[in-house]
Amino acid sequence: QVQLVESGGGLVQPGGSLRLSCAASGGIFSRDAMYWYRQAAGKQRELVAAIISGGTINYADSVKGRFTISRDNAKNTVYLQMNSLKPEDTAVYYCKVNHVDYNLDRKDYWGQGTQVTVSS
Repeated sequence: QVQLVESGGGLVQPGGSLRLSCAASGGIFSRDAMYWYRQAAGKQRELVAAIISGGTINYADSVKGRFTISRDNAKNTVYLQMNSLKPEDTAVYYCKVNHVDYNLDRKDYWGQGTQVTVSS
């Protein structure tokens, strides 16, 4: 039973910071890529940042220089440090892991989503 548990969302003023956390359980994730997505109201879900086990990182152009994705040494938790937040960052943020389970069935597993609202 793979689960992703997110925390850290909330309301913040423009220019502020938040750190999102996503803890994975129910498997071994050291070889898996982990991702942060977001979905703003009325828009499609978009990839914000991705990190693979070897350390390669990619960011959406809209967040480069402001957001930082990282994972802990055990490769079980992924973080998204968000600085210099803008109103257009307002969205539900989702964590995802692409994982092969014990049935050798590769699936995407999603967190429940956490609301980030940037407003004065």
